[in-house]
Order: sequence, then structure tokens, then C-alpha cells
Amino acid sequence: MSKSKDNKKVWDRYAKIYDYEITRFNGKAYGEMYRLISHTLTKDMRVLEIATGTGLIAINVAEYAHSIEAIDFSQKMIDAAKRKDVPSNVNFLVEDATNLSFSDQSFDAVVISNALHIMPEPEVVLLNIKRVLKCGGILIAPTYSQAHIKDSSWNLSALLLKLIGFETHSKWSPTEYVEFINENGFIVEKTKVLKAAFPLVYLEAKKE
Repeated sequence: MSKSKDNKKVWDRYAKIYDYEITRFNGKAYGEMYRLISHTLTKDMRVLEIATGTGLIAINVAEYAHSIEAIDFSQKMIDAAKRKDVPSNVNFLVEDATNLSFSDQSFDAVVISNALHIMPEPEVVLLNIKRVLKCGGILIAPTYSQAHIKDSSWNLSALLLKLIGFETHSKWSPTEYVEFINENGFIVEKTKVLKAAFPLVYLEAKKE
């Protein structure tokens, strides 16, 4: 079985408790993300959200955008999102972030939250984002940061997550994460470290 298929099964199983876990451990950080994203989006923007999970971000920021295409590679996650009270300008669908079906330069902003660090090929994902993002478009890419954490409790939490199937493929410090985004065709314009289960680097960048 490929790593991609194996990961998909993990996320399919996790769909039932996803919202509970986010609220329990990262509710305050997610609330801050909604606020930051809402200040960046505008009513005329067509937005793509990658790795939407159960649609928490898409649903909570929908009123600030013209439309949102919210995708995930897990059918169970998308099914859970569609069962919610979904705003009329949000469309949920199953897509692979490494092989997006959308036309070139079709979005004003792309959101990918807490996902790049667990993707086996984050560079490929960013290449796909660059293709579908308009020139000067905005990338909003918060992600968990672990490389600089030395506390044993953080390391134990990461180990437990790996044991149940959640593997972190990239462990960036906040500085390393900014450098990674800059090296892959974007210009980072804003960062803020949010307190969450793991330190969360909120990041906004422009397409070169």
C-alpha cells in the first residue's frame, strides 16, 4: 500500500472526531486564524482551501469571500463537511493537492492550514498552488512548527501521533518555514506564532 493511500485511511478514520479534537486542543488558535484570514480576504475573492478537513475554516470565513472551493483527499472528511450548515458560496469536493484539476490562475487566494508539514511532497503542493493562483495572489498557509521544540512533553505528543498514524514529514522552526515558502516561489509578508497544541505559525505570502 502506498504512503498516500495509507494516510488517507488514517484521515478517513479521524473524520468522526476531527472537530472535537480541534476544539479541545486548538480552539483558541483556530479562532485567531479565522480572525486573521477574515481581515485578509475580500468580498470579490475566489478562494481555494486545500486540506479543508471537515470544513471548519471554509465555513467560518465564507462571509468574507466571494466563493470558496474547499477540497480534501479524504472522502470521509468531505462527507462530514457537507453534513454541516454550509454557506451557499462554499463548495466541498475531493481533490488531490499534488494534482489539482483547476485552471491556471483561477483563484485570488489559496488557504492551506496545518497540512504542509504532514504532506510527503510539500514542494509539489506549492507548485500546484502557484499554478492555480493569480499573479500577486495570496497564499495563507498556517502550519504547526516543531523543529525548535525541546520539551519532552512536546516530543512525546509527536511520538503518540505517529503511533496512531499521523506522520510529520517536515519539521520546521518558524524561521525555517518562512525560508521554505520563500524558496518555493512566494514572498512571505506576514507571520505570527499562535499558541496551540504545537506552536502554530500563521503565514501569509504573495505569489512572485
